[in-house]
Amino acid sequence: MNKQMTFGIIVGNRGFFPAHLARSGRQEIIATLEKAGMNAVVLGPEDSLHGAVSTREDAKKCADLFKANRDKIDGVIVTLPNFGEERPIADTLRMADLKVPVLIQATPDSAGKMLISDRRDSFCGKMSACNNLSQYGIPYSLTKLHTEAVDSPEFAQDLAWFAGVCRVTNGLRKTRIGAIGARPAAFNTVRYSEKLLEASGIDVETVDLSEILGRIGRMADNDDRAQVKLAAIKKYVSTEGIPEESLIKMAKLGAVVEGWMEETDVTISAVQCWTAIETYYGVVPCTVMSMMSERLLPSACEVDVCGTVAMYALALASETPSALLDWNNNYGSDPDKAVCFHCSNLPKHFFADVKMDYQEIIAGTVGKLNTFGTCVGRVKAAPMSFARFSTDDRAGKIRGYVGEGEFTNDPLETFGGAGVVRIPRLQHLLRYICENGFEHHVAANLSQVSAIVYEAAKNYLGWDMHYHRPEAGC
Repeated sequence: MNKQMTFGIIVGNRGFFPAHLARSGRQEIIATLEKAGMNAVVLGPEDSLHGAVSTREDAKKCADLFKANRDKIDGVIVTLPNFGEERPIADTLRMADLKVPVLIQATPDSAGKMLISDRRDSFCGKMSACNNLSQYGIPYSLTKLHTEAVDSPEFAQDLAWFAGVCRVTNGLRKTRIGAIGARPAAFNTVRYSEKLLEASGIDVETVDLSEILGRIGRMADNDDRAQVKLAAIKKYVSTEGIPEESLIKMAKLGAVVEGWMEETDVTISAVQCWTAIETYYGVVPCTVMSMMSERLLPSACEVDVCGTVAMYALALASETPSALLDWNNNYGSDPDKAVCFHCSNLPKHFFADVKMDYQEIIAGTVGKLNTFGTCVGRVKAAPMSFARFSTDDRAGKIRGYVGEGEFTNDPLETFGGAGVVRIPRLQHLLRYICENGFEHHVAANLSQVSAIVYEAAKNYLGWDMHYHRPEAGC
């Protein structure tokens, strides 16, 4: 991740408005992107008047430029330094057919410059541009304020937000998920539709757990791949008190899983656990999964494919690791607090302190010696965003919810990886989850990026989304 973003730029210009505004507007948006460390693909003054799009011919040239740079362009920014010709803007996007997010920016007028020589009317032109895009069926995003100067702090925030929307939209549309093993029989809750995911560009590559265990069986303990992974595990988390035999099992599991993912061009994963790996191999996969999630390649347990999609969306938005948690317990009598927990495979980014231990729940069934490999500790206090996606087979659509809260420092004595979360109007959210039949798993990220994920999922992927807001009535 941390990819340098590249945006196609459409500079709007309407002939009977001051053309010098288009010239300066083009220069300003390029400078703003350069300051943010981003690249621009934009017509030059040699291609059209001031490098703007104001005619059908300009639209063709701009569309051809965008198509030639299709593999580079993450999104398109329509900048309106004056009213702008509404139809050529829409024509450019239709002909280029990039299928990337689009942001509409309009530059404000100055009260002291409202004569014909400097008047912009971008305030009005933005509405016309949006009207035409709506007629063409082209989705687009808006800045928080109706008009914003491209060199303003407000636009800098919107640009960062839009870059996140592009990462999530484009990232999910070409994601390949490795479903490693079968869904645990006791977890109907994580059933999903591969076909609905495929319709959004998300591929699922399956592999039987027996194949993974078979590959492990053919790998010697001193295999270079196993030894490299063993060293990485010991560097990643404290392994004091963990049997060496268990550690080498984890290392071989990690080496085989990551090798299979590389062979099949899989980006993220969902892994069978509970209790096949423990019973027939003798460790939990938690540390291996935690390490992948820490590298922004989320891995969800219990073959929760939709859970790992939500983890990945949050990671793409924030460029920080995500975790999959259970909405697990109430916290005393506080209606806005809950305990979020997993056994756990949380990335160490989440922890105030972390060590490797055994899985106390499964140990009661398969024995302690077969359950080493969890990452346990307290989730640190921090702002958080949460997300959940689900395939609704009855309705034939993907749906989800997002929102924000915070992990707190409230006292908590438990095992695994756990934290106390405070979410305004939590009871309303819990009712929504139950009334709509969502899973008990939720993806979390130590950031505030719910608005990014919501925009990408609803506006560009076309999913049925609910935004849990702190204000009553939302």
